[in-house]
Amino acid sequence: MINGEGFETRAIHAGRDFVSDTGAVTPPVWLTSTFEYGNPGGFDYTRSGNPNFRLLERTLASLEGGQHATVFASGVSAITAVASTLRSGDLVVAEENVYGCTYRLFDKVFAKFGVSVEYLDLANPEHYARIVERRPALVWIESPTNPLLKVLDISAIATATHQAGSVLVVDNTFASSHVQRPLELGADLSLLSTTKYLNGHSDALGGVVCTNDPSWQERMVFAQKALGLQPSPMDAWLTLRGVKTLALRMERHHANALAFARFLEDESGARWVRYPWLPSHPQHEVAKRQMHGGGSGSVTVYLGMSLEETLDFVGGLRYFPKAESLGGVESLCCHPASMTHASVPRETREAVGITDAVVRFSVGIESVEDLIADVREGLRRVRKA
Repeated sequence: MINGEGFETRAIHAGRDFVSDTGAVTPPVWLTSTFEYGNPGGFDYTRSGNPNFRLLERTLASLEGGQHATVFASGVSAITAVASTLRSGDLVVAEENVYGCTYRLFDKVFAKFGVSVEYLDLANPEHYARIVERRPALVWIESPTNPLLKVLDISAIATATHQAGSVLVVDNTFASSHVQRPLELGADLSLLSTTKYLNGHSDALGGVVCTNDPSWQERMVFAQKALGLQPSPMDAWLTLRGVKTLALRMERHHANALAFARFLEDESGARWVRYPWLPSHPQHEVAKRQMHGGGSGSVTVYLGMSLEETLDFVGGLRYFPKAESLGGVESLCCHPASMTHASVPRETREAVGITDAVVRFSVGIESVEDLIADVREGLRRVRKA
């Protein structure tokens, strides 16, 4: 609890302001590009600030347990904002299983400006010493990772990062602020794609970077304005509305995902199933220690099928549209090798375990019995064929 208020209370009430003239319970959308100079809120031009941004930032900082938050146009915009602070010659040490667009951004864009990245399996504590040895500008991790759902020990990695004099960035998208708060575990920056669980309805793009460090907050505000990375007021408004039900949705996501993962493990014939709350998960104990109230809503499975069989399976499901993204109230399925991680060279992605037979499910809040029946029938159909 912060200031005596619970998570759910802050999610609903922290973002209500700028309504004194009307008493509106729900703040409006400020669809304006510019503001009259000298207004009490200090707004001048929406690229450098808007009441909808400020309300969302205030709410997300509170939910992440941080002092500051800056919102952006997308998760990749948030990644770009942080990466834009790097200089030629800087090194980033990153978890080897990162989001495909993160990999692409470093490999195809920032490499041209002299930024290098060293990828390590940071689920293995033996590799922490490498952070201290290399003394990178940034250590970049996700937990859980996309798509293999590796759970990294944020506190231990933060200790190694700070010993090296470096800055730890944690992509918290797959957990959400309700399940995990990296700043409280020692991270310097917590980054999320608000498109996912925070919004929760697949109808708005956004990203956020949260921190307790005023100097990093200044850099993020600069990036939002100078690089034109700001969201639209409407997307900020939709995300703030979605956040109000985050706790309730995450409870259902977790309950459904756990039941779904157990079904896959027990009945599907899969080679392996990854969900943080399954005892079979390699980092199950770490997950229980740093994730609160569940393992979030993503389940990844290795089916052991051919590429053709795998694509036939995911393309024939009824309640799991084949689509990128995750975290919405509706379920989705994704074939990472041909979708989210298609930009990662085959040999690189297969070396970390992202093969053609890996499928990632975003488990929504529907009746879990219907979701299980859909996948059971899909597996029966493909195997019969």
